[in-house]
Amino acid sequence: MSAFGTTPFGNTNSGELSERERQVLEAVIHSYVATAEPAGSRTLSRRFGLGISPATIRNTMSDLEEKGFLFHPHTSAGRIPTDKAYRVYVDSLMRVDPLSGEQRRRLQMEIESGSSAIENILRRAAQSLGVLTQELGVALGPRLERATLQKVELVRVASDRLLMVLGLSGGAVRTIFVEVPGVIADEALVDVTIVLNERLAGLTLDQVRSGLASRLRDVSASPGAAELLNIFVQEGEQVFGRAAEPVDTVVLAQPSLLADQPEFASGERLRQLIELTETRQQLATFLGTRAGGKGLSITIGNEHGDPRLEPFTVVTAEYHVGSLSGVIGVIGPTRMPYDKVIALVDHTSQLVSDLLC
Repeated sequence: MSAFGTTPFGNTNSGELSERERQVLEAVIHSYVATAEPAGSRTLSRRFGLGISPATIRNTMSDLEEKGFLFHPHTSAGRIPTDKAYRVYVDSLMRVDPLSGEQRRRLQMEIESGSSAIENILRRAAQSLGVLTQELGVALGPRLERATLQKVELVRVASDRLLMVLGLSGGAVRTIFVEVPGVIADEALVDVTIVLNERLAGLTLDQVRSGLASRLRDVSASPGAAELLNIFVQEGEQVFGRAAEPVDTVVLAQPSLLADQPEFASGERLRQLIELTETRQQLATFLGTRAGGKGLSITIGNEHGDPRLEPFTVVTAEYHVGSLSGVIGVIGPTRMPYDKVIALVDHTSQLVSDLLC
């Protein structure tokens, strides 16, 4: 039995490790997460009461290094965990304790205090996660392909441009600019607005996008209205495709919380962090692949398959807005307090879902 009273979190097979190796590996991870310093055998013996001598711990650490779980920096006698070690820890060794009542109240108060718009709730939730975990809080707005269109409004903003306002299920509102070849008469705008609501309200954006042309072709309308309807027939798939993009793309909390951590003291690592926060669309694409999964998603270092993300661990959970879903979580160095972060991300996703239901 581990000295930390572990409860398995996932299904990774750690059968290649003996019970002693599991204990020592867990101690190394706890030590490194707490101090950011390579763990030596004497330090582990003093701090964790493993019941074995420093020499035995040292030999066990050498075995773990040979198996790819530990890394031995040239400038230190101690060792640090590899991505493989963190994966085994998360899946087989870690215990996740429930949040305290105080933590739950603080989260709920922070997320609820303000506007109930989806974008604002996600921003407050990401900021709260960042502060509580000292990592980079992130959120991806819900993908809207399955959002139900409830109302369409057309507003003239220039002689050759209209603003289409879409009211969607879950309280989301999307605004899309539509270019027109010339001035559309007010009567035509009213007529087309009525037609769009009659033919499209109650459909999902995905249904609208794929069947717009067939739903509008048989409409009998005045010449001015017919001209505008033809624009929607020709360009509707592109227009409603933009409407289905995730709300507000990616929400990020304060990157400075990460910049203060030892991993980002070097210029190279700090540059990687800055690049990560500046490439919002790429980050949105990455987070979008995690939507639709069940429960928590945890990827560590080289598991991302992207060199730009190798210094990081990403922990996310899905939240729901009716039939829609998005993800919320944190990005941090692979050296992170996984048990604390996982508990906070999981509970925050539930709070967001409750607020948006």
